[in-house]
Amino acid sequence: MDALATLAAVGSSVVFCLLFAAVVRRVLGVPVSLVRAALAALAASFAANPLLAGLIGTPADDGRPDLALGLYLALVMVFAVVLAMLLLVVAEILVPDGSLPGPLELWRNGRARLARSRRYAQILRILAGRGLTRFLRGREPRASSSAERRELARSLRLALEEGGVAFVKLGQQLSTRRDLLPPEVVDELSRLQDAAAPIPFAEVRDVLTREWGRPPEAELVALAERPMGSASIAQVHAATLRDGTEVVLKVQRPGIAETVERDLDIVARLASTLAERTSWGERIGIRALADGFADALREELDFGVELRSTALVASELAATPGVRVPRTYPQLSTARLLVMERMPGRPLGAAADLLAALGPQRRREIADTLLGVVMGQVLRTGVFHVDLHPGNVLVDDDGTVALLDLGSVGRLGDATRENLVRLFGAIGTGSSQAATDALLDLVDRPEEVDERALEQAVGTVLLRFSSGGPGAAAAAFAALFRLVADHGLGVPPAVAAVFRAVATLEGTLLLVDPEHDMVARVQALGHEQLAAATEPAALRDGLEREVVALLPVLRRLPRRVDRLADAAEHGRLSVGVRLLGDRRDRDLVVRLWHQGLQTVLAATAGLMAVALFAIGPGPGASRGVGVFWVLGTTLLCAACVLALRVLMAVLRRQG
Repeated sequence: MDALATLAAVGSSVVFCLLFAAVVRRVLGVPVSLVRAALAALAASFAANPLLAGLIGTPADDGRPDLALGLYLALVMVFAVVLAMLLLVVAEILVPDGSLPGPLELWRNGRARLARSRRYAQILRILAGRGLTRFLRGREPRASSSAERRELARSLRLALEEGGVAFVKLGQQLSTRRDLLPPEVVDELSRLQDAAAPIPFAEVRDVLTREWGRPPEAELVALAERPMGSASIAQVHAATLRDGTEVVLKVQRPGIAETVERDLDIVARLASTLAERTSWGERIGIRALADGFADALREELDFGVELRSTALVASELAATPGVRVPRTYPQLSTARLLVMERMPGRPLGAAADLLAALGPQRRREIADTLLGVVMGQVLRTGVFHVDLHPGNVLVDDDGTVALLDLGSVGRLGDATRENLVRLFGAIGTGSSQAATDALLDLVDRPEEVDERALEQAVGTVLLRFSSGGPGAAAAAFAALFRLVADHGLGVPPAVAAVFRAVATLEGTLLLVDPEHDMVARVQALGHEQLAAATEPAALRDGLEREVVALLPVLRRLPRRVDRLADAAEHGRLSVGVRLLGDRRDRDLVVRLWHQGLQTVLAATAGLMAVALFAIGPGPGASRGVGVFWVLGTTLLCAACVLALRVLMAVLRRQG
């Protein structure tokens, strides 16, 4: 019986606590977690009676025990509600609701948090070993001389290489942001090597068996054990299909996706730390850089994206002579395995003798073809190869080139492509005003821009383009990047990818033809784009698109004009302007009005309570308890409730 009584008492206490928590949540007016509200209600239930007794005392027996005890219990309940609300507001200030994971989430993520902590310690050891931890404390990454900046850049590169695949990829992406980083850092990060030791052949077989659901022999008659190349994300093996077709298999490293996800989480946390604790981290938008990098790397891990990009580029270049893209095999490819046609030829970096045998004229044609392909992708189709370095271009004995590794591609919308056409056209004509207008439409412009100074700076950069010569394009685009940074303009990731593609492409073109003048070809392409945009067919197509967009408006226009004329003729024409037409504006005004009203009521109730306490106890409700004190306590509780509601709402919006 004692056990049953104890169980019944515990159950009734739990039910009372939950009901009390529901009342507190309702009075507070802001959603909070039930666990937090229940804990506050439990603490307030135990503390309300002693605290209130200390403030106003306890009722004495004066022949009216029921009345005195009833008033006192009512005050205790109201005071408990106020106390619970106060505890919730204090908890919201110290630890905002939702900032801590629940017990189930803690249990599920315990092992992941432990692994991340070990990874944190490893990264901190790497940073400490390279002398980079001082920048985590907010110190500006500056050096007094170019030699010191080079040493700092070298330490950063070595630290990224030690960090693993995600950090190597991050460094490679940062090497394209000349608008954010000094030239010494960019040059050093450009040397990052995305290479790794080969995985054992047995693991390659296991991946093929798992992805195909059958042994590799079911699809292949030959599979080379020695990889053709090994990178941090995947390695490539030569193979032969059962029909005799020679292919290459791009096999993703086992477990690399989990490793990358763990490191991306750390990159995001480090970016948030640098943004909060350093001035330079917030200034360069390091959070946005980390988010864009994470999206790009996750896309690179999905070989289905590369499969679709390769097929799309192959279809667009099918009619282009001298350029090939490997055929893909979707029926044999998965998210972690890509099967492609094996292309003949050698990488440009290892084909110096072959290029020399082709002769200067043929080499110039190959360079012009590669430039035309990339610029055509950028300005017309919108899907372009971002990283066309010499290792991603094969050249055959007859000079035919093949484009490889389309996992890293950029994508441009119609508006961005049109603005790029205007920019390259302005570069071709040397018009600084047109180039400035196109540049402002390409970048993220702040509220205030000194357009006159910007136009003068753009004119200076165009002079670099006009000078021409081998290797001038990279310097000119680097100057354009620095110009953008100096004027506080933000470069969208897609536009930065275009400049990265152009800078990488110039090095490849100079390897094909050391005398290739990319600047002159870009200027010629700009003239061609402007000429193509003013051709009758292009003007007709543009006009047709505009007419299609305006057709619904034009169809309704006569009827609306007739209505306006009729209203004007009969004196019914009026113009109405609706204030606060947007629902969000109305909600804001209503919310501010409610909070202002609650604030006024809280202040009024508080002042009345102070006045009642100052007047005195008043007529006795019971011995030792006056009516004025009871009313003052009630008003004080009401003032606290209203004030806490407003404070909680303000804290929630700020959080």
